[in-house]
Amino acid sequence: MAIQAHEIEALIRAGFPDAKIIVQGDDGAHFSAEVIDESFRGMSRIQQQRAVNATVKSAIDSGALHALALTTRAPA
Repeated sequence: MAIQAHEIEALIRAGFPDAKIIVQGDDGAHFSAEVIDESFRGMSRIQQQRAVNATVKSAIDSGALHALALTTRAPA
């Protein structure tokens, strides 16, 4: 029931189609993602990360994704 980085990227991209997304991790359960999107402008870091977590909720709930460390920000 392992998930791959490209699958996580697809889930995040569904919620943030114009974002720059980099997902790393190769053990099938623990990943890190950097998401840079204009929609984050004016949002707190917690709000940004909650928004991204909402896009991968199904993978977390199913147990396919165990951990996702997030770095989020608006473009410079």
